[in-house]
Amino acid sequence: MAESLLRAQQFALSRHLRDPRGVPAPDGIRDDRLAVYRDLLYNNLQSLLAGNFPVIRRILAGEDWHALVRAFYAGHRCRTPLFTEIGREFVRWLETEPDPGLPPWIAELAHYEWVELALQISDALPPADLAPLPATAAGEALLDAAPVVSPLAWALAYRWPVQRIGPSFRPDRAPDAPTLLLVRRDADGEVRFAELSPLAFRLLELLAPGTRSGRDCLEALAREAGSADPDALIADGAALLARMAVDSTLCGMRAA
Repeated sequence: MAESLLRAQQFALSRHLRDPRGVPAPDGIRDDRLAVYRDLLYNNLQSLLAGNFPVIRRILAGEDWHALVRAFYAGHRCRTPLFTEIGREFVRWLETEPDPGLPPWIAELAHYEWVELALQISDALPPADLAPLPATAAGEALLDAAPVVSPLAWALAYRWPVQRIGPSFRPDRAPDAPTLLLVRRDADGEVRFAELSPLAFRLLELLAPGTRSGRDCLEALAREAGSADPDALIADGAALLARMAVDSTLCGMRAA
């Protein structure tokens, strides 16, 4: 009985702390003491999200930002206790609980901002069965082998030009062409962003399973693109594979 009462009291307190405007305070606790916890918990969360999503913080100035954070704090149940995962929870919430009062690109912009932190803290490792990339003539070697994309290199597609959105650029209509980006963590720990052509993006998609030879992927790409000169596309693709090997987009290779 005492345990169930304590649990009920804890839930009543936590519901109030998460949503002080919508849930009354539990009986028997002075408001000035509750205020300490209300401010401490909210300010910690707000500060964390502001650091993870600085562009959104600048766009939603003042009360609009705080209203967004309070709505997330009150309405979302995180699936993890880890502070480093709260940014991902915020992205999930924006993706699944669209607010008609927010810009239509807000969820994609949040994902774009989150990606940098996600790659910085990722502990993903290449598969253990890979052969090293060749030091020379990488393009030709990768045509015959199966190149493997690094788990720290992500090809991302967005409806909105997320890399350009900011306080001075807030588009009201999505462009006809998607925004295609490669986000990669280098050996020095720096996360770098680069725009991809549609063919380079599709090539990374074809390479993703890590079981098809570079030539097989490029031949498939030539067929999909309806190329009038598949040999030229394969030659250009071999040079692209070589650049991917140099910049660590590829992490190794397998026998095809």
